[in-house]
Amino acid sequence: MPASNRPRAVWTGAISFGLVNAPVRMYTAISEKDLRFNQLHETDGGRIGYVKVCKVDNEPVPADEIIKGYEVSKGEYVQMSDEDFQAARGEVHRGITIHDFVPADQIDPIYFERTYFLGPEEGPGEAIYALLVEAMQRSGLSAIATYVHHDRENLACLRVRDGIITLEKMFFDDEVRSTDGIAPSAAKVDSKQLKMAEDLISAYTSDFEPERYQDTYRERLLAIVEQKRQGKTTTAPEPEAAPAAPDLLSALTASLDVARKERDAGKKATGKADGKANGKAGGTRSRAKAAATGGRRKTA
Repeated sequence: MPASNRPRAVWTGAISFGLVNAPVRMYTAISEKDLRFNQLHETDGGRIGYVKVCKVDNEPVPADEIIKGYEVSKGEYVQMSDEDFQAARGEVHRGITIHDFVPADQIDPIYFERTYFLGPEEGPGEAIYALLVEAMQRSGLSAIATYVHHDRENLACLRVRDGIITLEKMFFDDEVRSTDGIAPSAAKVDSKQLKMAEDLISAYTSDFEPERYQDTYRERLLAIVEQKRQGKTTTAPEPEAAPAAPDLLSALTASLDVARKERDAGKKATGKADGKANGKAGGTRSRAKAAATGGRRKTA
């Protein structure tokens, strides 16, 4: 990639497997589109700032007098210095150390936290990088590795996507909470309802096309920002009253009818503009919900 087009790396190091090292540069793979708002003083529009204050003497504290402390019991802190954190890191090298290669389908996505791209450093290391990419693609396996970033050890999954290695920053096992107390109790499932639920899933089954799903809330919020910028006012719609809950069988029947009609209509409309297809998923569910509610009132 030409240097002028290359994004800025957030980390540099090397992938280590055995005695082989592939120099790499890490790039952020995600560009979140969240809207960020500042807090303002309503009377004059001034930005709100914060002052760090000691809770003992209620006086502002300069940055060079602030240290870190770990609360070992209520109100009891152990103060930590930079040397303490350095000692915990041990012998640090800027490397991604591969420990195992595992089948990708054995890794529960709940462990994935954030995705990064790993690109090769220009020079002799590019051949080593290409070798690792090819070998991983042929094996069909993902690598489990550790690396140090932001002064702490991190767990990662390396996999190949579009010809490059991606790094999935992972949670450690003890960071994932147990599902105890959340799973439903053992309830008997009606065989007829189960068959209808399976048919409903089948009616909604399709290939994953990420471009079909849009952040409509962000789009509406940006439109409101532009309206207010132009001096226009906005009015929030009145919340809709929650419909009466239909019985499960009626809801499944009505939902399945709507899903089948939508599927048949979609087949006839093949080749139409993609923009109309983008709203299909949300519209189908809205109409299914309305049909299910209507079906409940009809049978009451």
